[in-house]
Amino acid sequence: MGKFLAGKVVAVTGAGRGIGRAVALACAGQGAKVVVNDYGVSIEGAEPSGEVAQTVVKEIEAAGGEAVAAVDDVSTMAGGQRIVDTALNRYGRIDGAVCVAGILRERMLFNMTEEEWDPVIATHLKGTFTVFRAASAVMRRQGTGTLIGFTSGNHRGSVSQANYSAAKGGIISLVRSAALGLERYGVTANAVAPVARTRMSARVPMELKEIGEPEDVAALVVYLLSERAREEGITGQVYTVAGPKIAVWAQPRELRSAYVEGGWTPEKVAEVLPAALGVDPMPGRTAVRE
Repeated sequence: MGKFLAGKVVAVTGAGRGIGRAVALACAGQGAKVVVNDYGVSIEGAEPSGEVAQTVVKEIEAAGGEAVAAVDDVSTMAGGQRIVDTALNRYGRIDGAVCVAGILRERMLFNMTEEEWDPVIATHLKGTFTVFRAASAVMRRQGTGTLIGFTSGNHRGSVSQANYSAAKGGIISLVRSAALGLERYGVTANAVAPVARTRMSARVPMELKEIGEPEDVAALVVYLLSERAREEGITGQVYTVAGPKIAVWAQPRELRSAYVEGGWTPEKVAEVLPAALGVDPMPGRTAVRE
């Protein structure tokens, strides 16, 4: 058993399967006491079962670690709070909150229904907020802690997952807001955009040229939760991990600017914008306007 997280208490949502499970096992293997959260639903968000979380707890205990299950729904404020309360009631503190839980409901934007939009936003984006909200209040009092949100390269846009992409983009902004607001209290926040073989990635309608295993992602998460990462001042960052590759994403910034005297009119915009500003090409865009 390693010691990267010795003495720490970490809550992991979506920890019953895939990446979340790998993160929970890795944290326990590096000395953390782990709250294993999983509502136990299908990939579409149906048929909840507490057994998947309990199974991971048994795996951790069999390997000599300490863990407790929490089967709460992260899309509710009460559920997010209970996950953190489980850590406090069992172990007396919470040092890390890792929000992996997610579902998919795919549809083209012009056909997407409210029933396909709302649960995805609720699980990914609100589910990150509910846990961050509860955990950050405790971490602020402790003067230490780490929040980790899970995003995706699809935050740049997706043909058939507008709901998922919007949620993942929101998580990046939430993480950056947490990093800015909590730094003075000794709390860090970062985001991970994994590319790994899971039941979700199996539904991607294209070949993923760079892809790894959930354990690759778990190794990065363990580091980000560790004191070594905190000592390096790592916060407000987005990292991709895809097998042998780890990459850092750029911070949002202006590319080019233009000014005009006397105020803008549509005519002035039409004259200046194409010539002085142009466009920043979208990744993955293939359609050409004729």
